[in-house]
Amino acid sequence: MTKLLLKLVLLFVAISYGLWKLSASTEFQLFGELIHKVDTDQKLVALTFDDGPTPHYTAGVLQLLELYQVKATFFVTGAETQRYMTQAKQIVAAGHQLGNHSWSHPRMLFMSLDEINREIESTDQQIRAAGFEGDILFRPPYGKKLVLLPWYLAQTDRTSIMWDIAPETFDEETEDPQTMAAEVLEQVQPGSIVLLHLMYKNREASRAALPIIIKGLKAKGYTMVKVSDLLAAQKQATVEQ
Repeated sequence: MTKLLLKLVLLFVAISYGLWKLSASTEFQLFGELIHKVDTDQKLVALTFDDGPTPHYTAGVLQLLELYQVKATFFVTGAETQRYMTQAKQIVAAGHQLGNHSWSHPRMLFMSLDEINREIESTDQQIRAAGFEGDILFRPPYGKKLVLLPWYLAQTDRTSIMWDIAPETFDEETEDPQTMAAEVLEQVQPGSIVLLHLMYKNREASRAALPIIIKGLKAKGYTMVKVSDLLAAQKQATVEQ
């Protein structure tokens, strides 16, 4: 009985570890399309910003992107988009892309289909209210997904956008803008997708890293584009092959 119990415990641990690894994967999900980077020979890279919009930091980010003539993709939450619609509309008016990052930013691992539907569809409504007209791409909160969320995304023909470069440590005491920028510039490849968080007070290091990243990417010959442009480049490359 003791050996059987031990085997069951070990099996449970193994299954739990496997599910945790699956839920956190940036390169695989059980259903539907997931993209963490794009195959292209063009020196294109997508800067993506999660969360927000917020009234305190959106304008500054937009001003910086305008200064360097860079386009980006903002994965916004529905609740913040509804509350700060002025800022959401400013993002769209500046020519950037809005993506869906759920309504309330929960971990969506064990949600019911009804809950998933509300989180995603209500956010889509706010993104459309902000004036965005392109395809609405989705990024799961915390990058977490397991079974029902990917199944829902596949059934509603949605693409999950993850990333291949995430330089933030989320440790305010040790996070350094130069270190973050160096990580991006060392890892970047044609078709890379960079993840940053800029919209809250505790993300000062990330905001300080952004101009360093942009200038460094430009110096390496990269053009920063929206995720939709990156996907279009991949599609064009596939057609030409």
